[in-house]
Amino acid sequence: MPSPQQARAQASAITSGKTASEAEASPTSQLRALFDGPHLSPGQRRIAQYLIENITEAAFLSITDLAERVGVSQPSVTRFAGAVGFSGYPALREKLQSIALGALAGGAAEENSSNELQAAVDAEIDNLENLRRDFGNPDQVIEVGRELSRSTPLTILGLRISASLAEYFAYAARRIHPDVRLVTRGGSVAYDALLQSREAGGTWVLAFSMPRHAQETLTAVRVARSAGLKVALVTDLALGPVADSADVVFATGTGSRLVFDSYAAPGVMAAALLQAMTDADPERTQARLEEYEQISDQHQFFLRD
Repeated sequence: MPSPQQARAQASAITSGKTASEAEASPTSQLRALFDGPHLSPGQRRIAQYLIENITEAAFLSITDLAERVGVSQPSVTRFAGAVGFSGYPALREKLQSIALGALAGGAAEENSSNELQAAVDAEIDNLENLRRDFGNPDQVIEVGRELSRSTPLTILGLRISASLAEYFAYAARRIHPDVRLVTRGGSVAYDALLQSREAGGTWVLAFSMPRHAQETLTAVRVARSAGLKVALVTDLALGPVADSADVVFATGTGSRLVFDSYAAPGVMAAALLQAMTDADPERTQARLEEYEQISDQHQFFLRD
């Protein structure tokens, strides 16, 4: 009889393709697709990031107000609109408004007199709703999960505050993958680990970068790329130097209403990639889970519920 984890692995395979009701991506993903193609100047990048973070309000600002909010000139906003493929700011604003109105229609929560803890939960619900819309088309998750499964060794990178997510992923991935290497220290220690992984035949790194984003994470991602490794990044920023340096980016919101951030959506994103890895090689998954269950029973790793 399969263990609960084996049964879940068999029953929860990700189905590829869009569904009619969930085909539209989240506002963050739509904006990233809109801004990701052209090479943006630092000032234009600030405009893009402001729009991503404040889309429901920023989409209705005049060019003067937007320039003032971002701290750039009005001609800079006009040049930004041209850089991302629009005839001018009015055309860009029309597109932004359609995205913003879709977001408002898709899930605005009722206003209430919630306290700060409830507001923090509401913010995380919004993050999860955005992620749910992105999962309407899971093809990229499936493809990256397949690549991570094939990479032997597979390196998981998470520095500073991001180490907790990396440790969770690596712990679970070791149940289904034969060689998972966890890197939670930066500097030359990270460089050595990344170079050794490549020399051992690894092809991919999965990196986590949560706020505040560490300079050493950016450097490590660039070292990985220069060594010939591909990088899949789970982060909260759709645009920025770390995202620009990765091959694939999964941008998910983090909860920022409390003193320390919370990671509901990045945690689900990590679990989804783990699921995609199990789906990529089901025979290996079942064999490794079965072997682990035998060992855990033999040595009584867990309490019996």
